[in-house]
Amino acid sequence: MKDASGFREELRALATGCVGLNLRQAARRATLLYDEALRESGLSLAQIGLMALVATSTDDRMAALAARAGLDPSTLSRNLRALERDGLIEIASVEKDLRRRAVWLTEEGLRRLQSALPAWRDAQARAAELFSPDLLQQIAKASERLAGQEG
Repeated sequence: MKDASGFREELRALATGCVGLNLRQAARRATLLYDEALRESGLSLAQIGLMALVATSTDDRMAALAARAGLDPSTLSRNLRALERDGLIEIASVEKDLRRRAVWLTEEGLRRLQSALPAWRDAQARAAELFSPDLLQQIAKASERLAGQEG
């Protein structure tokens, strides 16, 4: 076992140099930037992100949406229920296979998403000043590689 000063140094290195902790902190701060910009819309970054995935998905099945969102099905369902409760999306069983559930935006959901876009664009521009495109591309590639290691 290391002596107290060696242990303290290792903990200091963990607190300041851990990739996971630094990414989590940056993600929380970036999310806060977007959520503050979106406050008037009544939607969070997570909500408009899910709504955008629903609106652009060619596969409306919940399982496909969960995979695209990088969420497990139960987390996705919990997040979608709030949007459904607010009348922004609809979730329904498909007639041929009652186990298969599909999700789509309602007209109100589309309107709310459209009205939130200017605030999102402003937040996106502010974030782009903080994060270089190269860095974002590196993070995206690393995320894809990590996703390939799951399971």
